[in-house]
Amino acid sequence: MTQRSGLALAVLALAAEEPMHPYRMQQLIRERGKDQVVNVGQRSQLYKTIDRLVRDGLLVAQGTEREATRPERTVYAATDAGRELAITWTLDMLTAPRHEFAEFTAALAYLPLLGPDVAADALALRLSDRRGELDRLRRELERVRGSLPRIVLVEAEYAIAHLETDVAWIAALVDDLGSGALTWDHAELLDQARRMAGGEDTP
Repeated sequence: MTQRSGLALAVLALAAEEPMHPYRMQQLIRERGKDQVVNVGQRSQLYKTIDRLVRDGLLVAQGTEREATRPERTVYAATDAGRELAITWTLDMLTAPRHEFAEFTAALAYLPLLGPDVAADALALRLSDRRGELDRLRRELERVRGSLPRIVLVEAEYAIAHLETDVAWIAALVDDLGSGALTWDHAELLDQARRMAGGEDTP
């Protein structure tokens, strides 16, 4: 069975909305701002996802369309099984979180590879980026809030709430690094790790 993913869910939802070709799916995901939560940057990945959904009987080809200067495009519709699975996936994604291995969290786990000053500079750059993204999302949400129903904007609200927490936490960490409240010595940490591995008591 097709592996669950945000892109596969988006394809099934769009094909259940009305039969359409992959290029139109990609267009709608971007036009509706869903590319903020679904990765459609590589069209090859979209086609691979569609192929898997067709293979598993969740999508079916419904003929072709041709525009004036463009080649024929296959139009896909969701099957009954595809519609049901889209609902199941949505419920599962809401109720049963899947553990994800985020790169930022991995970098934090190995922060001692850097010196405190280097880490502070790197985190300050991330903080600036996250603040910029937060400002952009807030502006985007305010721009469309009056013209679109809230139900199609809830993922943007969640992204903003997540970014607000992210920005506040990183800012506090940068402050602690700058003040010396958080510091470390890599050699001392390695020595401590060796003692712990050898079962020795730590000071």
